[in-house]
Amino acid sequence: MVKDLLDSRISLPLCQKDAQAIVQVVTLALACLGSNPKSRPSMQQVAHELSNFKQSSLSLPLSEITPHFKSSLFNGSSGLPLFESSPLLLCLSPELVGGSSDLSLFGNAYPDKTRVPEKEVAMHKFNSKVMQISYNPCHPFRLIPFLHCIYTSTTSHQSIYHSNQLLNGLSKSGRVDDARKLFDKMLQRDEYTWNTMISIYVNVGRLAEARDIFYRFSGRSSIAWSSLISGYCRFGYESEAFDLFRCMRLEGQNPSQYTLGSLLRACSALGWIKSGTLIHGYVIKNGFKSNVYVVTGLVDMYAKCKYISEAEFLFKGLSFDKGNHVLWTTMVTGYAQNGDGFKAIEFFRYMRREGVDSNQFTFPSIVTACSAVSAHCFGEQVHGCIIRSGFGCNVYVQSALVDMYAKCGEFNSAKRVLETMEEDDVVSWNSMIVGCARHGFEDEVLALFQKMHARNMKIDEYTFPSVLNCCVLGLTDSKSVHCLIIKTGFENYKPVSNALVDMYAKTGKLSSAFSVFGRMLEKDVISWTSLVTGYAQNGLHEESLKTFCDMRIAGVSPDQFIFASILSVCAELTVLEFGKQVHADFIKSGLKSSLSVDNSLVTMYAKCGCLDHADTIFISMQVQDVITWTALIVGYAQNGKGRESLRIYDAMVSCGTKPDYITFIGLLFACSHAGLMEDGHIYFQQMNKVYGIKPGPEHYACMIDLFGRSGKLDKARDLLDKMDVEPDATVWKALLAACRVHGNLELGERAATNLFHLEPKNAMPYVMLSNMYSAAHKWDEVAKVRKLMKSKGIVKEPGCSWIEINGTVHTFISEDRGHPRVAEIYSKLDGVITLIKEAGYVPDMTFSLHDMDREGKEASLAYHSEKLAVAFGILASSPGVPIRIFKNLRVCGDCHSAMKYISKVLNHHIILRDSNCFHHFKGGECSCGDYW
Repeated sequence: MVKDLLDSRISLPLCQKDAQAIVQVVTLALACLGSNPKSRPSMQQVAHELSNFKQSSLSLPLSEITPHFKSSLFNGSSGLPLFESSPLLLCLSPELVGGSSDLSLFGNAYPDKTRVPEKEVAMHKFNSKVMQISYNPCHPFRLIPFLHCIYTSTTSHQSIYHSNQLLNGLSKSGRVDDARKLFDKMLQRDEYTWNTMISIYVNVGRLAEARDIFYRFSGRSSIAWSSLISGYCRFGYESEAFDLFRCMRLEGQNPSQYTLGSLLRACSALGWIKSGTLIHGYVIKNGFKSNVYVVTGLVDMYAKCKYISEAEFLFKGLSFDKGNHVLWTTMVTGYAQNGDGFKAIEFFRYMRREGVDSNQFTFPSIVTACSAVSAHCFGEQVHGCIIRSGFGCNVYVQSALVDMYAKCGEFNSAKRVLETMEEDDVVSWNSMIVGCARHGFEDEVLALFQKMHARNMKIDEYTFPSVLNCCVLGLTDSKSVHCLIIKTGFENYKPVSNALVDMYAKTGKLSSAFSVFGRMLEKDVISWTSLVTGYAQNGLHEESLKTFCDMRIAGVSPDQFIFASILSVCAELTVLEFGKQVHADFIKSGLKSSLSVDNSLVTMYAKCGCLDHADTIFISMQVQDVITWTALIVGYAQNGKGRESLRIYDAMVSCGTKPDYITFIGLLFACSHAGLMEDGHIYFQQMNKVYGIKPGPEHYACMIDLFGRSGKLDKARDLLDKMDVEPDATVWKALLAACRVHGNLELGERAATNLFHLEPKNAMPYVMLSNMYSAAHKWDEVAKVRKLMKSKGIVKEPGCSWIEINGTVHTFISEDRGHPRVAEIYSKLDGVITLIKEAGYVPDMTFSLHDMDREGKEASLAYHSEKLAVAFGILASSPGVPIRIFKNLRVCGDCHSAMKYISKVLNHHIILRDSNCFHHFKGGECSCGDYW
């Protein structure tokens, strides 16, 4: 076999000086592929490959290079690995490779008839073919390992051209370390060598080694600079990339279009609009404004940095052919990403009119734009274009179509697209699940999730949040879903962890929510928002405020959602000063105002008694919805300005805003607190007749309160008996309060008895009934009620008042002696009582509910918690500053009368917020008109 090989003539034109290297390539690469018979190529494969190498009828006897052949294969003298234990896998014969071929291919290149060095040209073509095969890792004749071995033994005889080819081959096969060894052994290197080595390191992210090679290269050109800059941009070192760009300019090197393109992509990814505009200036000054590659990068940069108008201006000002579909796709995508779906649709139509073809990148962008604006009709037309254009089976296009149909509520169309997909794509299934969740089809969400699980699809971190939302409704066991999340290893993914915190918080399992929150490795603003909102929704408003403060200490910047939530908490707690700080924090954050934040601000200021501030926010709003109007209506009503509430309601209806269920609660509340019985009755009738809103228990409670405050207890009882819904606790509380005011024991006992059953642990009905008996001097009945409370373990909530001075909250209870300035407070209060008595104040003994003499009753009335708070406010507040007091219970009639006198005699503006409404005492009058 060996003899046949040595005696044969091979039809490969070999250059004499390359004989050693080429023989080694042919023999080792094609013959010594391994000792395993299964890995050997067939003779037909060898014939097919070698048939492509026939270049010339010129050939050399193989015997001329037999010594090199023998040395390479059998003696190991060239440093190659020995293959003595392996049989020769291939025998080459003249019949396999043929004998000659035409050389006319080279004839026209030299008009002066100079002969082409045929053997040299053919040799280079052969070497190129060998290298081409070597680049393919799956090719049966993969040669890279052997070529490297060949090179290391014949380095001194190799030209730079062949060395660079081998270096490039090692690069493409991913053998970075071997490439470096080859690079270090090369005796001669040209610019291509250095650039290739830099590119090899850049492609695998070994930037430090790339930079080392870069700075060792004294003749670096713009190609080397571009390669290194592109690498730093690609692997997230954008700042270093711009530093390199500045150094490049200082060395006098001019960037290429690819350098500028890399830098612009970095600006797009990070939103560096300032750096992007500087590059734009360079582009204009250095003649790149007609380069479609660079201009496309500029358009993309402006669009992704939210400067879509600049991108559009740049596009329309192009002086060259606008037929580039990449440029058009960039504009369509830019509009879609900037939330302007209608503009994207308009631009897509313009693109079609101009005859520019769409591709697999254009269609997903325009379909996404259709989903954003619910333009499913146009989306269906685009779907038709997709099918005609041949992109109907593209997975990215199909995924966008599923998402569009699902978001638009066209679930049958979405299912059809999903079912036609050749492979189960998790993104498409997630889109379907999210769409069903948003439209309230929770059962369908769970069905899809079960199908994904049954098909063994790779569920990801975007699948679970929608499923967890269904757990809030109790459609599936939240613990089982949580267990699956832990098993699949997704608990530490932020979207999943955030959804878990939100789910547990919304279902009232705050300990579980906090546990998940505590285990999170990285918390973002969504994580904190879920916890803050969860505490607030479960009535733990103080915990919500503390969590918000912890978030700010942790350095997490709040967004519009958490600002809206925390402002609502401030409104519930009526903590005005803290609310003002949050408002200031929102302004300093630079966030754009949103409807939810503005509504929360209006509510917060209105509920804290600052109607001027609420009006200012309301007027500054560009859009007001029904929530905004309702907040202002309720705010004015709670501050004793019921007629103003009605005026605001009329303005709302005139603007075309329809009232809702909550609006009428606020409206009827305003009527009841202003004594507007006729108006209240009219609005109550309008609810169902005009707006089709069926009255609920809250509306009936307001009407009963309205009749009760007006002394029309018979009408209140008649309305109670005619209710279309079952009366709840709010209805009976309203009736009980009215009975207490007017001393109707019979009806009061009926209301209290019902409350005993509805809210057995609530002390309010027991206390109210006891007070009614006390006012009627039925002390035996008082004793029975108090004994009943004691037997049931019911404790009355003690009345307390608080005032905030210089950021510190001071709390008082009746006859409190625990304050550090107690002596000053009591001395001041005694002096104030003396002054207002001189002005006509007479203590109302009916509000002293203890069986004692007149002197004892008067003393107990004098030191109620709100009076102590007012005395401290007079001592500690600056002159002219309103004194703001808050009380957990309704203010008693005697304190209400005393506050009016204090405001008149001492010329103080006192704002008292009790459990029912605000009282603004000024000049001896109260905003409630003594109707609270």
